[in-house]
Amino acid sequence: MTTEPVKPTRMELIRKREQIRLAEQGRDLLREKMDALVREFFRVMNEVSTSREGLELSARDADRSLLIAQAVDDPVALKSASFATKRRVVLDIDSRSIMGVPIPVIEKKSLALGVLERGYSIVGTSGRIDEVAEKFEVELDLIIGLAETETTLRRIGHEILMTRRRVNALEQVMIPELYRQTKYIKITIEEREREDLFRLKKVKRMLDRRKRQSRDAAAVTET
Repeated sequence: MTTEPVKPTRMELIRKREQIRLAEQGRDLLREKMDALVREFFRVMNEVSTSREGLELSARDADRSLLIAQAVDDPVALKSASFATKRRVVLDIDSRSIMGVPIPVIEKKSLALGVLERGYSIVGTSGRIDEVAEKFEVELDLIIGLAETETTLRRIGHEILMTRRRVNALEQVMIPELYRQTKYIKITIEEREREDLFRLKKVKRMLDRRKRQSRDAAAVTET
């Protein structure tokens, strides 16, 4: 926070106190936001952990099916089927907001296809190849779902760090500086008031002394 010149006036004192009130209010709101984000972070983290475990199991299952098909089926038929099923994956991505954090939402459309939709001839392929295709389609569905939750986790984590930095900046820099400025203004005003009071008393004593001198002079003249 850049230290700006402080005017030691009562108006400035009122302004600084209002700034402190707003800064502390903002700090409290940011703390509430951070607490909510932390709760959401751990919820999504558990979801990511579960999704990763499911993906690992699915990947092992799909790899096992592929190895069996490679060992038993005609390599040409297997390769031909793999080329036939190759296609672009089109995803509809929307977004939602969690405490102001934009989160991607991937429309949940299963990529699993029926046997007749995969593009290869069912005559020249075995049920093992169908099983391989099915299990890799399931794995791909899980990968897309995991991508959504992991992106959500990263964005929430980033927002938590940014919010913590803002809270620290308010707590450790801005608010202490405002209190320091407020104290300086208050002390300066009090010193100025004491000086003014001292001068007023001094002037009063001078006026009182002159009055007494005037009275004494008048008394002497009358005598």
